[in-house]
Amino acid sequence: MAATTLASRVLRPQTNGPVKDPKKEAAKEARAAEMAVIWKAYKADPDNKSLRNRLVEEYLPLVKYNGERIWSRLPDGVELDDLISAGVFGLMDAINAYDMDRGVKFETYCVPRIRGAMLDELRSMDWVPRLVRSKASKLGAAVKAMEAELGRSPTEIELAARMEMSVKELEKMIQEANAVGLISLNKKWYETDSYKDVREIDILEDKKSDDPTRRVQKSDLMRLVTKGLNRNERLIIILYYYEELTMKEIGTTLDLSESRVSQMHSAIVQRLQGQLGRRRPEFGVA
Repeated sequence: MAATTLASRVLRPQTNGPVKDPKKEAAKEARAAEMAVIWKAYKADPDNKSLRNRLVEEYLPLVKYNGERIWSRLPDGVELDDLISAGVFGLMDAINAYDMDRGVKFETYCVPRIRGAMLDELRSMDWVPRLVRSKASKLGAAVKAMEAELGRSPTEIELAARMEMSVKELEKMIQEANAVGLISLNKKWYETDSYKDVREIDILEDKKSDDPTRRVQKSDLMRLVTKGLNRNERLIIILYYYEELTMKEIGTTLDLSESRVSQMHSAIVQRLQGQLGRRRPEFGVA
């Protein structure tokens, strides 16, 4: 039994790696030979767009692979399609400049050009100067290091001492670094079941616009308060409390003296207090 096992080990062919599939190897060699023919034909006729497009289609997966690797390390707001488009132009430049006689594989030659085209596109899209972005990175690294050491957020004095600068210089750097973190209004927050995704601009609060609920409540209250008042009394309440005019301005508008407007206002307020006092429970007032 032991002799049989020893013989099988001796007679078994030794391999240094995984066993290769002959069919796959044959297909790979055939594809390489086909691409070599296409390359020779293209170099002989560089104006042949169909041959160039065939080469672009062949190496497009390289563009997508490198684009996804770069995109995965980028902040939100950068579209993968923009990187891939830039990478395609880099691939086309590499195809035009490739020299087959140097014996370098095209895959090795084109990847730096593809990545370079993508990085150039990112630089053109970035409106923040590189120096400012570099300062922001140093500031962020210093803050993280001090938080780990102190167990809390550092003060401006501690941070300025760490970065060997004055507090005023640190405040200027923080102000410049804040520009790096701007958010695109087209940033996608989450996807919905409907045809439209929810983006930053959809949830951004417009602080200048009136709250619809408050506007309705204000309108209802105005109708309630001015109910039963004559024209001048209604105008006094509206102009004083809603338009925020003074008694003198209201008197000029209604062709009344300031003292007369003040007297009418006091009388209206007393009457309303009596009318609305009986309805206090409706307003939730004890």
